[in-house]
Amino acid sequence: DEIPTVVGIFSAFGLVFSVSLFAWICCQRKSSKSNKTPPYKFVHVLKGVDIYPENLNSKKKFGADDKSESKNKSSMPKNSLHLDLEKRDLNGNFPKATPKVQSTSDLENLSPKHFAERKKDSVSPDSLKSITSLSSEDKQDKLGTLFFSLEYNFEKKAFVVNIKEARGLPAMDEQSMTSDPYIKMTILPEKKHKVKTRVLRKTLDPAFDETFTFYGIPYSQIQDLTLHFMILSFDRFSRDDVIGEVLIPLAGIELSEGRLLMDREIIKRNVRKSSGRGELLISLCYQSTTNTLTVVVLKARHLPKSDVSGLSDPYVKVNLYHAKKRISKKKTHVKKCTPNAVFNELFVFDIPCEGLDDISIEFLVLDSDRGSRNEVIGQLTLGCSAEGTGGEHWREICEYPRRQIAKWHMLCDG
Repeated sequence: DEIPTVVGIFSAFGLVFSVSLFAWICCQRKSSKSNKTPPYKFVHVLKGVDIYPENLNSKKKFGADDKSESKNKSSMPKNSLHLDLEKRDLNGNFPKATPKVQSTSDLENLSPKHFAERKKDSVSPDSLKSITSLSSEDKQDKLGTLFFSLEYNFEKKAFVVNIKEARGLPAMDEQSMTSDPYIKMTILPEKKHKVKTRVLRKTLDPAFDETFTFYGIPYSQIQDLTLHFMILSFDRFSRDDVIGEVLIPLAGIELSEGRLLMDREIIKRNVRKSSGRGELLISLCYQSTTNTLTVVVLKARHLPKSDVSGLSDPYVKVNLYHAKKRISKKKTHVKKCTPNAVFNELFVFDIPCEGLDDISIEFLVLDSDRGSRNEVIGQLTLGCSAEGTGGEHWREICEYPRRQIAKWHMLCDG
């Protein structure tokens, strides 16, 4: 009988002890929550606060006694950054202080430099409008400036061109108001030497600083050469945008005395090219029973010279569009060094809808270039909404199905 009573007494004492211990732990947790520092994520969001998780509980980071604060203020230099977290808002920013009105004595002590700075800040709205209007007009007319240097190495018999930078380029991307410029350079008239710089992203003042050395060019032939710089903006989803070009005839330029620094204004791309892009002979036949369109690229004639000098290596790319969406593409073989190419290549396209109302065909005549992207010589569009011979040709094949109809078409700028 004594053993069960002893066990019961000890179990009762154990139960009371565990309950009191649990209550004491709960009280400690409640008291610690009131004095707990902010969580790490909140503290890390505060601007300008460089803090680590292991140092969160140290009172030195978040301000301790007033005495220590006064000592720190006196010991800190004027230019040092002092973080007073109590004065910050919820986003961690300091509230903007209202400027104090200065007295006449303070104004007398100001130097002329302060007055000059204030004049810059106090520009009237009318003057700002005039400045912005002038700058916008200048930007529309100008395409920027290209800076480069020329040099001839007599020991190695090499011609050296350093493309330094370009300034004030126009923005080709309307969304970001920037460009992704790069430069293609060709030595004319032979076009044997073609190089290009790397693409610099989102800048209107690209600094390339790239040097290109051309060996095997005698110094006596330098006077007969012409440098052609093409400034372009890279486009990942379509053809690269041409910003402009620079032509530098080397006749009369002396390189015997050493490196020559030069700069030239960038001009619009060879205006003479747009006057005549050549012609393309196309034959079309619409089969209403099978709902197919047969396209024959026959000939091209009077194609312009590429890069101001030299013959083109043309080929034709054919794109089929349905409701302004490209659904099929074909291309011909390349014809070497000729302005009058004969292709005679046939393509058959399946039409996804009945009739040709929402169908159009785009012909792109390109110059094949292994060293860089192929350049568009001219383009042609045939469809219901096309103007000139393109619209007439399309209406004829709609009126006379199963009949092969051929026409010459003038090419326009690509």
